[in-house]
Amino acid sequence: MTNKLSKDSLISFFKKGCKEKKNWKVGTEHEKFGFNRSNLKPITYEDILKIFNGLSEKYFWKKKIENNFLVALEKDGSSITLEPGGQIELSGSPKDSLFETCKEVNEHQRELDDICKNLQIDFMGMGVLPKWKLKDIPLMPKDRYKIMKSYMPKVGSNGIDMMQRTATIQANFDYSSEEDMIKKFRVGLFLQPAIIGLYANSPFVDGRLTNFLSYRSFIWTKTDSDRCGILPFVFDDGFSFEMYVDYLLKVPMYFVIRGDKYLKITNYNFNDFLLGKIKKFEKVTPIYSDWINHISTVFPEVRLKSYIELRGVDGGPWSRVCALPAFWTGILYDETILNEVWEKIKKWNYKDVKNFYSNVSKLGLKSLTPDGKPINKFLSDLLKLSSKGLKNRKIFVNGKNESVFLEPLERILESGLSPAETWKNLFLSEWHENIDNIYKANYFKILKKNEKI
Repeated sequence: MTNKLSKDSLISFFKKGCKEKKNWKVGTEHEKFGFNRSNLKPITYEDILKIFNGLSEKYFWKKKIENNFLVALEKDGSSITLEPGGQIELSGSPKDSLFETCKEVNEHQRELDDICKNLQIDFMGMGVLPKWKLKDIPLMPKDRYKIMKSYMPKVGSNGIDMMQRTATIQANFDYSSEEDMIKKFRVGLFLQPAIIGLYANSPFVDGRLTNFLSYRSFIWTKTDSDRCGILPFVFDDGFSFEMYVDYLLKVPMYFVIRGDKYLKITNYNFNDFLLGKIKKFEKVTPIYSDWINHISTVFPEVRLKSYIELRGVDGGPWSRVCALPAFWTGILYDETILNEVWEKIKKWNYKDVKNFYSNVSKLGLKSLTPDGKPINKFLSDLLKLSSKGLKNRKIFVNGKNESVFLEPLERILESGLSPAETWKNLFLSEWHENIDNIYKANYFKILKKNEKI
């Protein structure tokens, strides 16, 4: 599509995302940190080249080259991408069931393990790289990241931290209509602090404890208020596709791509670009791909594309990668459950959710909901509702339904401790405050029979 863009055409991008329920899918994305077993240092671009070339040669992933640099792999609708600090991300293809999306995660990790076993490279799932300082983490060779790195210090204190030493798990979901999008977006946004508390997994930075259980969440509050965080207009009665477009139009741009070149454009927003107000780009006509790229450069806790992205939680081990889409599928894809959850939270306002978010990053499962209820009890109720929603889908493999993927979250609640608290207690006791032990735990792995994480 290369026709002249208008506000209506930008809105239509989201309208075209509407899908009948029978066509709804589940998407799962996750990032993890690679490290060298011998010295625990972050992997370099040279290391990643070996990994990517190995995956391409042995498992037939197609290479994606940018300015002569290998930066991604693609196969069957999935991609493996190189994140700014060398994090490796699997963006899975949309799947019909959680069994399928989890199988994809399994296969990815097996392939990685196979390629890396002779490279002395391993992986860990954390929200923040626990030991190394920024100066020790190489920036990956993508033009997009160079532009972002130069821009970030202008708009926040921790943007480069976000880029180079944070990692997340993300789940993606379809919507059937604007009304359906609104309810799912709101439920996802309002519940985000609760699930962040359950997944809190970043108590360390620079080899020491922080005052946070999810330091990653704190980093995001200090990144870029124009494009990150809890979006206030989602709480307004008039929230709509158009309102989301109005927000995107005001967000400063990073770049436009023409050919293989990234053209820096950080002093202007997309509306300026659309109206031809950028003198050095007067002859550069906005095209549809510019809009799609721009959408990908905003990073709120819940993001709208042609589907809804739930983006808030810390990275974690394999078992919790599969648990996140399971939790949200049970809530979002059963209309009765979705409405029941909405009734519990619909009176919360922007201030409520923002304070909840802030408290959870420090207190994890010791937090209270905006209603003053213990978050443990609230999450327990949510997991029961999610389990019911998953069972209602009646999808079985080997006699088990999709609710089996909630078990890692149920175990966390039973313990009463967020993952970060478990690491914190080990750090202060058995580890004698030696952060290297968290690498030795090497816990981004496929669960073996009867093993629990």
